[in-house]
Amino acid sequence: MPSGFAAAEPLRAEFAGLESEMADPAVHADVARARRIGRRYAELTPIIKALAEHETLSADVQAARELAAEDPGFAEELPGLEERLAAITERVTRLLVPSDPNDLSDLIMEIKSGEGGEESALFAADLLRMYTRYAEARGWKVTELDAQPTDLGGWKSVTVAIKASAAAGTSSYENVNSSGGPYGVLKFEGGVHRVQRIPVTESQGRVHTSAAGVLVMPDVEPDEVELNESDLRIDVFRASGPGGQGVNTTDSAVRITHLPSGIVVSCQNERSQLQNREQAMRMLRSRLVTAAEEEAAQSASDARRSQVRTVDRSERIRTYNYPENRIADHRIGFKAHNLDAVLNGDLQPVLDALAEADLQARLAAGADA
Repeated sequence: MPSGFAAAEPLRAEFAGLESEMADPAVHADVARARRIGRRYAELTPIIKALAEHETLSADVQAARELAAEDPGFAEELPGLEERLAAITERVTRLLVPSDPNDLSDLIMEIKSGEGGEESALFAADLLRMYTRYAEARGWKVTELDAQPTDLGGWKSVTVAIKASAAAGTSSYENVNSSGGPYGVLKFEGGVHRVQRIPVTESQGRVHTSAAGVLVMPDVEPDEVELNESDLRIDVFRASGPGGQGVNTTDSAVRITHLPSGIVVSCQNERSQLQNREQAMRMLRSRLVTAAEEEAAQSASDARRSQVRTVDRSERIRTYNYPENRIADHRIGFKAHNLDAVLNGDLQPVLDALAEADLQARLAAGADA
């Protein structure tokens, strides 16, 4: 086995242990534990299958070489087998690069208007529409958690959850952007998105520049984050947004402050205070996990830090230029003149380019380690 496959044996042992645990009825009695085991099993399955395929092809190539040495007539099969072996070797190498443990997770996305006033709020609405259409094309469900609309149909702030359905094909993440869960696929979207266009409020026909911030967070389970009630300050207030009859007449909206970190979340979209509290807690857990990841990234060495990963809304990552129908991602130099298609949900090319850049950075970091 190639020297670069050193991480394979511990993963084989872990996979065997997971199979044993999954056969234990007691494991399935603990829903949280069963979920964690199932997620890790799904993550390791493509790696183990690829390793088995590599072993089979390695044996076939060795046998073909021995036969060709004895009888040149057998040499015809050798190039094809060697080509397949090289391909599976590269695939296994990619699969063995450590991935983000949250890559199979669903996500919570927050979009906020920034500089540019009402035009920025309208652009935030365009971004939400773009992600919603992309998610729907993948068979994912988008649920609005909290929102502050503007008079012209934009968003001062909007928070949504994006959840993969069981049939959406997200059972494994192979360091290929199109096969992860919502978080694994969209995690590189966090940062400042800049737009250049003529605003609907512009009477002189001049192109303006404005921006909106995006924060992408894994939607973590309650048992994955430890929260002490004594660390929380929970306030209730009257909802101010739409939501049907009765939503604005009771103190149903909830604001939660996590005292140790200062993180504040609020939710007012649901009709009941209990539902808003549950959604706000969900958002808080995601914020805390993301804050911990950001802190870890800040302390990581330059070699380990991803070239494209960001959870910082202050970092400008992309420009959407309407006059030129151009989209440009500044982290990897990606450019395309199909902005209209991208805004309609055709995000896959840029997402794949970002995932590939991140993978190559991690492969290089592993080689230098």
